[in-house]
Amino acid sequence: MKLVVVESPAKAKTIEKYLGPGHRVLASYGHIRDLPAKDGSVDPDNGFEMEWEAYADKARQLKAIADEAKNADTLILATDPDREGEAISWHVREVLSKRRALPANVQRVTFNAITKAAVLEAMANPRALDEDLIDAYRARRALDYLVGFTLSPVLWRKLPGAKSAGRVQSVTLRLVVDREREIELFKSQEYWSITADMEHDGIPFVTRLVRWKGEKIERLTIGNGKDAEAAKADVQAGRFTVASVETKPLTRNPPPPFTTSTLQQEAARKLGFSASHTMRIAQALYEDGAITYMRTDGVQMDGSAISAARGAIANRYDASYVPDKPRQYVAKAKNAQEAHEAIRPTDFSKDRAGSGDHGRLYDLIFKRALASQMASARLERTTVELVDGTGQHSLRATGQVVLFPGYLALYEEGRDDEGDEESRRLPRIKSGDSPAKKAVNAEQHFTQPPPRYSEASLVKKMEELGIGRPSTYASILQTLKDRDYVTVEKNRFTPNESGRLVTSFLERFFERYVSYDYTAGLEDSLDDVSGGRAGWQAVLEAFWKDFKPKTVEVMEQKPSEVTAALDEFLAPYLFPEKEDGTDPRLCPVCQEGKLSLRGGRFGAFIACSNYPECKFTRRFAQAGAGNEGDAGPVVIGTDPESGMEISKRSGRFGPYIQLGDGKDAKRSSIPKDVPGEDLDLGWALKLLSLPRTVGPHPETGNPITASIGRFGPYLAHDGKYARLGSTMEVFETGMNAAVVKLAEAAAGGGRQRGKAEPLKTFGTSPVTGNEVKLMAGRFGPYVTDGDTNATLPKTANPDELTVEGALELLVARAAKGPPAKGKKKAAPKKAPAAKKEPAAKKAPAKKPAAKKAPAKKKAAE
Repeated sequence: MKLVVVESPAKAKTIEKYLGPGHRVLASYGHIRDLPAKDGSVDPDNGFEMEWEAYADKARQLKAIADEAKNADTLILATDPDREGEAISWHVREVLSKRRALPANVQRVTFNAITKAAVLEAMANPRALDEDLIDAYRARRALDYLVGFTLSPVLWRKLPGAKSAGRVQSVTLRLVVDREREIELFKSQEYWSITADMEHDGIPFVTRLVRWKGEKIERLTIGNGKDAEAAKADVQAGRFTVASVETKPLTRNPPPPFTTSTLQQEAARKLGFSASHTMRIAQALYEDGAITYMRTDGVQMDGSAISAARGAIANRYDASYVPDKPRQYVAKAKNAQEAHEAIRPTDFSKDRAGSGDHGRLYDLIFKRALASQMASARLERTTVELVDGTGQHSLRATGQVVLFPGYLALYEEGRDDEGDEESRRLPRIKSGDSPAKKAVNAEQHFTQPPPRYSEASLVKKMEELGIGRPSTYASILQTLKDRDYVTVEKNRFTPNESGRLVTSFLERFFERYVSYDYTAGLEDSLDDVSGGRAGWQAVLEAFWKDFKPKTVEVMEQKPSEVTAALDEFLAPYLFPEKEDGTDPRLCPVCQEGKLSLRGGRFGAFIACSNYPECKFTRRFAQAGAGNEGDAGPVVIGTDPESGMEISKRSGRFGPYIQLGDGKDAKRSSIPKDVPGEDLDLGWALKLLSLPRTVGPHPETGNPITASIGRFGPYLAHDGKYARLGSTMEVFETGMNAAVVKLAEAAAGGGRQRGKAEPLKTFGTSPVTGNEVKLMAGRFGPYVTDGDTNATLPKTANPDELTVEGALELLVARAAKGPPAKGKKKAAPKKAPAAKKEPAAKKAPAKKPAAKKAPAKKKAAE
């Protein structure tokens, strides 16, 4: 018997079907072990020896694999065809060897697509494990561990509020912070554009002023309204004649098929997917056999795939859309390895796969791959120059005509910043013509700062700089979000206060290790290990000999010294020069003390040197703020019932109201929709009185309350909630409105199991006699006959499901038996104790050894 090990159960099921009898296919469910999350898991003093520990939740899978391996004559490791796949195979081999369950014959097979032909061909051509790839994995894992477990403690000790640092994570965060600095330093400039609406042969077109008073007009030439009006008047007064019509042919070639990086970028632009969501969907499409392996930086397709694509193009269009020769592509990205094919469909005759997001992503992959082998688009760009009678003023119109669409008939690559005046249509016009002038416009503009990074543009920038590897981009971006180092609004990354502070700390004390060039160079070294050109321990040694002393040096500094160094480093940001020449550090409240950066329990803040006499503070994020800050509690009034003072204060989570002093003081956050100027004693008393009881519910008799919580204003009744639209509604919502809102929330909120309408019905089941239905479930569509539920494969299209297909899914699910409940095994009952005879006391039993803490799963780079 041959035991085949893959990563996922979906992949295992498909491959076992292809291989047939004599093969047992099991899934490892991804990585089976990792470095324990504790000091000493990597020992730099002992050749970077690593201590590996199995994941606690993989014990069941490992036992199943080991049990099967003992009865197998051959072990076939068929994990993914990349570095991580090679590492999983290596881990499986090592674990089985330690358990003395490793078969005598061990083979490694890889395939780029989960199709029967690809799998069978791979099985016929096994190889040994690639030790260079395994070394590269160990080097990367050790590096990430050493950076994380050496640098993060420095952050925790010297920078309160910081959460973690990472080899690639911190450099990616620096990209976001650097872009924010560019935006803050940007000085907007005013400029004006002069355009004229023209018409010729009934076709309108737009021209713009390119020469005025004999001088060429650049973007910023006309910088004020007075000049703009003068230029507009000259254009209005002039009679313009066509001086020249220049036509140039253009050819646009199709982009190559997707790599991991370009797929993430395009899915973000066109589908609005995050990088992590794109990779999850692509993984499912790959495991279902719909696309080739999705972690790749190669842009070339297999020869047979190119032939299939050319055939599909000929069938869909005509021969003119098929180029004379197959197209060959070469990757332009830095560090591209091109170890695998580009991402493409496994079958070019299949233009659809799956539904929902799976279907949309497959459509994108299919069109991009097919378009990559289509003919070039032929266009014609026309430039029309018009000159007035004086020869001093010129207008220009540009336009573009598609003569032959070529690949554009199927696919056009998205862009981060749209805007193309050359695509406008122009009339047929010739030299000497005098088109009619309909209107002249003077439009004011201001130069714009560079845009914040979107997921697509950030991934693109990381790839250009050679930072990280495309397969890790999704997890890196997710880590920045999870650590709360960045905020993503309207798909744009903005650094948070903590992210900006961490970046500043690393730039000041660990500049080399957040350098773009250094990080890219380290990637080159790791790629040399993959290619067998460098030893993994030598790469680690070169890194560690400089990195470790630097961390020791910083750790020895006092927190006050670190804060002082950061205060100086951040001075241009925190205390920018003022236009009136006054001291930017002068306290705006006491007018005597100097402002400086301070460290606190919850992070950095700005404070006055005259504390405690002057209590002015402002948050670190309020860069260069003038008089805005917290000068201490502001008394609003006195509570008429208790006689205690009510004050407005500022805390870690924003402004709040406080009644009295000390630990027992009552507090209430000030909602964002209550403006500061409206916050009088009346509002303060209202906020402190919450929660408000609306009254007893007419059906249950239990109270309905209104209050403000973490997610805004809400109603509550018997553990059920309904959102309110504003803070005012908390105090104004009556009983009738509250009952209706709670009822509407209950109707729209719960899962309503058993009450949902089926998406489709298939008649009666011949097995159970119940009606077979297609339902929408929490984890996707499923079919049910009342007794058995069977989830549809992720890439199956629910609209195409037939009664036969539904019954087949139900039979297959029923054959597996009921799902495991996940209950703990009951401890075996102890035998009744025999009657005790008087005897000497026994020595106390040894205390059982404490269990090892399970290894945490691998952190992002």
